[in-house]
Parts: sequence; C-alpha cells; structure tokens
Amino acid sequence: MMNATTFSEQEVSQLTAEDVKQMATRLEEDNYTSPFECLRDWHLLRAVAFQRPELVEPYLHLLDLEVYDES
Repeated sequence: MMNATTFSEQEVSQLTAEDVKQMATRLEEDNYTSPFECLRDWHLLRAVAFQRPELVEPYLHLLDLEVYDES
C-alpha cells in the first residue's frame, strides 16, 4: 500500500519565499541523495503552488502543470 504525501496548510503557510527558492534550486540541480527526497520537495512545491501560488510563480516550469480547458 502506497502512502500519499500530504502537507498541512500550516506547514505550507510557514514557508518563506527563500524556502521555496532553495527547494526550487535543489529540484533544478537534482541535488539529492535519494529519489524520495526529490519527490518530497516536488510534492511540497506542488502543494505550495495550490495554496500560495505567488511563491511558486517563478518555478512553475518545475511542476509540469498543464492548464485544462473544460469548455
């Protein structure tokens, strides 16, 4: 059974712009000792994108988010 990675609103609300920048830099440089560390940062960055999009705007290219037109 696989556990979903979730982050609380409080955890996301405590991140600063500098925290997000450091996380994005690690993702861009692929600077990890294990793939699980990378996935955790990616999922956290994605959670930030939904809860505090202004912090992630410069790093959206790391998330591969696609806009869907449901019309």
